[in-house]
Amino acid sequence: MINTLLSGDRFNSRLLGAIIISILICLAFAPFLFPGTRSLEVAARICIFILLAGSFDMLLGYAGIVSFAHTMFFGIGAYGVGIALNNMGGEWAAIFIGSILAILLSVVLALLIGMLSLRVKAIFFAMITLAVASFVMILASQLHGITGGEDGITYKIPRLFSPAFKLFDDKILGVRFNGKVVAYYVVFFLSLILFLTMLRIVNSPFGRVLQAIRENEFRAEALGYQVVIYRTVAFCLSAIIATIAGIEMGVWLKYTGPDTSFSFTIMVDILLMVVIGGMGSMYGAVIGVVAMIMAQYYLKDLMAIGAEATANIPILPELLHPDRWLLWLGLLFILSVYYFPKGVVGKLRGVSS
Repeated sequence: MINTLLSGDRFNSRLLGAIIISILICLAFAPFLFPGTRSLEVAARICIFILLAGSFDMLLGYAGIVSFAHTMFFGIGAYGVGIALNNMGGEWAAIFIGSILAILLSVVLALLIGMLSLRVKAIFFAMITLAVASFVMILASQLHGITGGEDGITYKIPRLFSPAFKLFDDKILGVRFNGKVVAYYVVFFLSLILFLTMLRIVNSPFGRVLQAIRENEFRAEALGYQVVIYRTVAFCLSAIIATIAGIEMGVWLKYTGPDTSFSFTIMVDILLMVVIGGMGSMYGAVIGVVAMIMAQYYLKDLMAIGAEATANIPILPELLHPDRWLLWLGLLFILSVYYFPKGVVGKLRGVSS
């Protein structure tokens, strides 16, 4: 059964299997294992970014497509549901209508970009996607009356997801099961289902053709495969999943703005996540996301503890000052690329074989 759920994509490494299962258990029981608002925020963000990084890896790692428009689809999802909730109030119908319209818009854009641009070489396609993503981001910033401009928009969500809502009167294992916990489990299960769907896609005959195109485009075309069609379908599927990740983020944060959805920083982050975890493996996206988000949230705290512990040693407290966390994050990334050139998953599988 487990093999069926994973679509035959075995871990091929006991350590990798232990890490992935540990992450799954931690996320499944996050409200009980790590009580507190901040830890729940970290867990929800990990669930959402696993979808976003996984969908990007489906393009880059499996199909060999370099795209800088991925945050555009993420932003369309967040703004779609955000604008609908802002105009219709915190109703379920707003989430449904906003989500459907956002997904349709993403599919149309992905179809147009794919059919018109995937015939050109990879670098030119990357530049085209960067230009389109920049245009959409500027558009979102300029349409102040609809998107809130640089300030973004805040809105109400259905009462079921509100922190004031109580699903049960009594605590469960010491945790108050309020609307925030309900929202977390919706995000968790939706992300889990879509992650398993992505595993199914990349391990299907369609996914094998994508890998063949990645390895040798001309040979795949000579075998009779319509390369542009396959790449466009992969681009559309990836865009849909990125849009749903954006919808999750919009509902979870109750806020949508350029910095939380369209920012190029997010694009760089998901690229680093995929590289650290290992391209061409959905499990790599999971490990990369967990490593990056944990570093973003807790590296500063660890550095503050380190600076305090080394207060009597020259230079070290300055180097470990929390404001320099980006410097250490960069060093960690360089070390991870040096020691894990094929990503963490590639390294672990290589050791096992």
